[in-house]
Amino acid sequence: MRRVMLFAALIGAAACPAATQPPRPNIVLMMADDQGWGETGYNGHPYLKTPVLDEMARTGLRLDRFYAASPVCSPTRASVMTGRHANRSGAFAANWSTRPEEITIAQILQKAGYRTAHFGKWHLGPVKKDSPLNPSRMGFDEYLSHDNFFEMNPPLSRNGAAPEVVTGESSEVIVEAAVAFTRRVVAEGKPFLVVIHFGSPHDPYSGKPEDIAPYAHLGKEIGGRFAEVAAMDRAIGIYRAALDEMKARENTLVWFNSDNGISWEGIPDAQQKDLYNGGWRGHKESLYEGGVLVPGIIEWPAAIKAPRQSSVSCVTSDILPTVLDLVGLTHPAPSRPLDGISLKPLVVDGRMADRPSPIGFWKYATQDEHNNVRWIAEELSRGTTPTTRNPGILFHPSCSSDEIEAVCWKRTSGRAQQPVGPNSKIFHCVANTVGESPEGKQTSSGSSFIREPNGIPLAEAGYYQEEMITAVLDLERADRSYVHDSLRNPPFLADHWRRMVADVEARKDVPPE
Repeated sequence: MRRVMLFAALIGAAACPAATQPPRPNIVLMMADDQGWGETGYNGHPYLKTPVLDEMARTGLRLDRFYAASPVCSPTRASVMTGRHANRSGAFAANWSTRPEEITIAQILQKAGYRTAHFGKWHLGPVKKDSPLNPSRMGFDEYLSHDNFFEMNPPLSRNGAAPEVVTGESSEVIVEAAVAFTRRVVAEGKPFLVVIHFGSPHDPYSGKPEDIAPYAHLGKEIGGRFAEVAAMDRAIGIYRAALDEMKARENTLVWFNSDNGISWEGIPDAQQKDLYNGGWRGHKESLYEGGVLVPGIIEWPAAIKAPRQSSVSCVTSDILPTVLDLVGLTHPAPSRPLDGISLKPLVVDGRMADRPSPIGFWKYATQDEHNNVRWIAEELSRGTTPTTRNPGILFHPSCSSDEIEAVCWKRTSGRAQQPVGPNSKIFHCVANTVGESPEGKQTSSGSSFIREPNGIPLAEAGYYQEEMITAVLDLERADRSYVHDSLRNPPFLADHWRRMVADVEARKDVPPE
């Protein structure tokens, strides 16, 4: 109880605004599902029409080197919520949940007086009421959400209730709910955080006949994909128009991006020639540019008064620190590492010319990780909102890892160094994972411990991963030569690990309520 009260006190202290501050901006975070960098009109797509995104790019801040933190969905969503690389929170790959101890952007803004709501794809744990990882537990006042992807007539859970099918095109369905919430909050005179995470254009593909018609000649599957992007674009326009009608658009920051690069899933080989991603190599699930480079746009008429275009490398982990900086808040746990940086100088006046530190990208080898010890009961990890493939997704909230494949490299304003060849940094991080504490008993949280080969426990897996990625990023800054090593007994990290264990014992991150 004392730790929970301390967490609340930390957030409360961080949330106290200065008396002279101007009205804080409303925050709207929009995310596509599997939309590639090139799948917009403004990035030169030969077929797709995206007039709303094109207008946003033409009048706002266009981020031409914006990256998803991961080449797959769940980890990127965790990075948006926390400002941290997903390996810190256990959301290592798609269908891996985050951990309840994480502090989210919604929790911080909620404590600062914002009304908060989530609409659409959650994918950080089940959305049902008894899940410790549903949007409500992670800081959202209201939600109409799905455990994973969704199509036409989506089955959605409202605030944890049993899913109900909502008739309509999926992007329009969640935007209509977001507009209704926004109207209520504007009438109350309060600031809001609205998170709209679309289910499009994830496969399988479907759409209204009028959306499919312009692309039908390209083939059924690819035509359906493009129809989903077009419908999402239109839904974004509906929300922007509603902000205008409510006279709330001037001081509302709208941030749009995708969760990973272009997906070829569900597109027959014969139709793939008409997929366009700007010439970038790779696709979803790969660490090439095509897998992590995504569309990125920020609108905020009160601050971005003239259109700008930037080639500064940015990443989804930057969203939380940027928003906190823009609204005048500090993180309630300053000792907790963040991997993102504040882009305030770039957003407000364009003074950021380059990224001051590298961005690290990791790819998790999941094939042998499905039998790890769970730290959340299986029933609590099972979703309830069905997809076209699964009646209920089973999340894998298991922090232990036998092998993590990690790739880090420095981003520049041009094309990034590719994660292959003699200039790459590839770390095969191997740890001996066990499901018991040193005393031979399961830990209270159910977490596995990670031990060195001699059996000495290092720390709970979450802390181990937290420090391990920090170490990799530090190595990236210090040494640009090729490194390929087992971390079973790495002399260059031995002292770092010892300090990390002492630090964990000293501070013990405070979990949210």
